Amino acid sequence: MEAQQYKRYTITAALPYANGPKHIGHLAGAYIPADLYARYLRLKRKDVVFVCGSDEHGTAIANQAMKEGTTPRAIIDKYHELIKYCFDKLGISFDIYHRTSEPIHHETAQDFFTNLNDKGCFEEQESEQYYDEQAGAFLADRYIIGTCPVCANDNAYGDQCEKCGSSLSPDELIDPRSTLSGDKPVKRLTKHWYLPLNKYESFLGDWILKQHAKDWKTNVYGQCKSWIDGGLHPRAVTRDLDWGIKVPVEGADGKVLYVWFDAPIGYISATKQWAIDNDKDWKLYWQDKESKLVHFIGKDNIVFHCIVFPAMLKAHGEFILPDNVPANEFMNLEGDKMSTSRGWSVEMHEYLETFPDKVDELRYYLTAIAPETSDSEFTWKDYQARVNNELVAILGNLVNRVMILMHKFFDGKITAETAQVTLTDATLNTEVARLYDELEQSFESYKFRQAQQIVMEIARLGNRYLTEQEPWKTFKTNPEAAREALHNCLVLMGHIAGCLQPFLPGTAKKILHMLNWPADTIYFDQEITFQSGHQLNTASLLFEKLEDEVIEKQIQKLISKKQALETTIEETTPVQPAKPNVTFDQFATMDIRVGTILTAEKVAKTKKLVKLTIDTGLDQRTVVSGIAEHFEPENIIGQQVSILVNLEPREIKGILSQGMILMAENAEGKLTFVAPGADMHNGSVIR
Repeated sequence: MEAQQYKRYTITAALPYANGPKHIGHLAGAYIPADLYARYLRLKRKDVVFVCGSDEHGTAIANQAMKEGTTPRAIIDKYHELIKYCFDKLGISFDIYHRTSEPIHHETAQDFFTNLNDKGCFEEQESEQYYDEQAGAFLADRYIIGTCPVCANDNAYGDQCEKCGSSLSPDELIDPRSTLSGDKPVKRLTKHWYLPLNKYESFLGDWILKQHAKDWKTNVYGQCKSWIDGGLHPRAVTRDLDWGIKVPVEGADGKVLYVWFDAPIGYISATKQWAIDNDKDWKLYWQDKESKLVHFIGKDNIVFHCIVFPAMLKAHGEFILPDNVPANEFMNLEGDKMSTSRGWSVEMHEYLETFPDKVDELRYYLTAIAPETSDSEFTWKDYQARVNNELVAILGNLVNRVMILMHKFFDGKITAETAQVTLTDATLNTEVARLYDELEQSFESYKFRQAQQIVMEIARLGNRYLTEQEPWKTFKTNPEAAREALHNCLVLMGHIAGCLQPFLPGTAKKILHMLNWPADTIYFDQEITFQSGHQLNTASLLFEKLEDEVIEKQIQKLISKKQALETTIEETTPVQPAKPNVTFDQFATMDIRVGTILTAEKVAKTKKLVKLTIDTGLDQRTVVSGIAEHFEPENIIGQQVSILVNLEPREIKGILSQGMILMAENAEGKLTFVAPGADMHNGSVIR
């Protein structure tokens, strides 16, 4: 249980980018956990505001607009409405779902910047950045493409090569060109404002590594510790871009707030709008020390919510800091990473179109496999098994049996000698009290998967009790015993409905309707009793069994979608043209050898880089390669490779890379080793 009692709670869920539809992995990572916690607190009669909204600035929006041949405004309007619709249909109970394009957000973000700027919290730095003379604009990293220095991909972005995964800067690109005009950009001097995170290392080290060492998730704590131990650096809070929030100082024409700076302030502006709409004081939820702030995010947002945003709040000085950031890991799909761009995903709107009446089934399954401490996996077969073997066979079975027996033997009416019907079985009373305690402990420690299992344990308890009491048999010889047993089951159903409300809100309402409960909500401190003479409503099935053909259709749909996208990529992606001719003497300068990978490990703070030790026959050397998303490091040890050994050494993420391994890549970006044939010794020359 929580040590401190708070007067109010501010719950946030990561602002989704409004540049496309969102898949069920996003739902499992941040939005269902946040909804569970918010619903739980409301059932505890707590003062809660649960905020979210669309993140509508940054190059991701502008890039999507270019892809679709439209404007950034059209993109955000389109996807904001789609995402908002899906959240609503999936039962995510935001108090407000806002937008960072709203005037109140622009004003709030600019005021925040001005506060820090007036106090001298920023460092102003001038630097040379790429400028497109034809377009008349400085170029954000994503507006610059060129040849990757690591894998020679001709279309690497200025911040990352999406082929090999290397993190880059525009200066590292070979032959850079502008995506706006296609011209080669020039360097021009520009000024930007930086937040010196290095000045907050001591504060962050004490606040996270000492104060939250025990109560934050290990995955969150570990990532934060890695960043702090590695040393923090100033981070630009402004950029040269047309789309975004204008920087509110003189001499900042053509500059906007960096999206990482403006987006988390969206939580504050959303709360402001909610407060205006509901006659509340927003400051109580963000600036009162008796308020608890909790961020729900995926692991890719840990740094921004645990290090960057707290540093911003600390610099401002008037805001509370997050009490916890229970970030989840990623959820994979059918043995592979979920990805909309690769066609390997189940989009939220697609699920709703296919299963409009199975929202609670999805909420249940995503909670059951929630990636709370490690990556998890969604499979349609497991989804089917969970629905059929747990929701249908355990929960649905209990409710259906009790309701049918009550109507069969007692015409659906609760009659007893006492005025109020309560649990009369001592064992049930003890077990229910214990499970309630465990349920609240699980919620308070953000263990929602465990909490849902506890609710299902109450249903299992009911099934065991009903089987032991056998009211269908005792009714013939001892109808009062049968009546008492069924009355106990009805009270137990009331407890189940109450505990189910955060997880399966639609199902809880169905149970309450069958019980003819006088209200739509059962609070956690509410006693479950029935008045003698109470009339139940008719029985109805809570869940339907999922048949094999329904699930097989979804598996085939997934495969077909990926194949269709692959075909489109192959048809629309031309084979890269041959590069200009080189002389034999130029080719002869390339020294390509056979080598063997001796060690392999992922590079910290990167998603795609692997550090390799390769025996070239000449020596053992280190090579940094962008293959982490294609191969597990432990699986490529011993792999023979072709390696360019006389490539000029280059420092990548602080590691001196001495060579480049040769890879082949298909149209969808899948990599395979260009491996020598059998019986080749390390050091053998490839001619």
